[in-house]
Amino acid sequence: MKLLFLGPPGVGKGTQAALVAKRYRIPAISTGEILREAMKAGTPVGLRAKTYVDQGLLVPDEVMIEIVDDRIRQGDCAKGFILDGFPRTVPQARALEEICQLDRIVYMTMADEAIVKRLSGRRVCDNCGATHHVDRLKGRTRCEGCGGNLILRKDDAPETVLNRLSVYHEQTAPLVEYYQGTGRLTAMDGAMPLDEGFAYIEGFLEHAESAGA
Repeated sequence: MKLLFLGPPGVGKGTQAALVAKRYRIPAISTGEILREAMKAGTPVGLRAKTYVDQGLLVPDEVMIEIVDDRIRQGDCAKGFILDGFPRTVPQARALEEICQLDRIVYMTMADEAIVKRLSGRRVCDNCGATHHVDRLKGRTRCEGCGGNLILRKDDAPETVLNRLSVYHEQTAPLVEYYQGTGRLTAMDGAMPLDEGFAYIEGFLEHAESAGA
């Protein structure tokens, strides 16, 4: 089962993708994580991507296509995968179709104001990468798991989030129209409780499997 989780930054795609990946035993592929690892390691593609990510801009298509094509050819993707963060533009979607055919697309939505609040309050451990939110930290600045420092990522700063949303609406939102005509897309409210969201997605995918799609 080849899936795409589509939606604005901070809507919860990664969280739901992890649950679906565990349920169906397929990898959840976050291009954002791949890029951050490359930037941290200082690889050539990471350095190229960093100048765009730090400004909240989209990484060029040719870089993303190369990264994704290599990843989905790996052995753990033989039975399927979940893409989170790619494609982000219609040209990327067309390039992806030359590589593989997606079975289902889950489109998650949320108001911009709620996304800014969610992301600007997010803190990430600089040691283990665990994610926390200021609403639940109660002033703590250390990771409960490993004791690492909790930091605000540059791309989670309010001004950068607003820029990321502007880029999303301009370049990524047209993907919804692109995929709607295929009959493979469903839309869901990203603000619904986690378990309700997962149940909705699971129902959508189970129906697809029973229909032989």
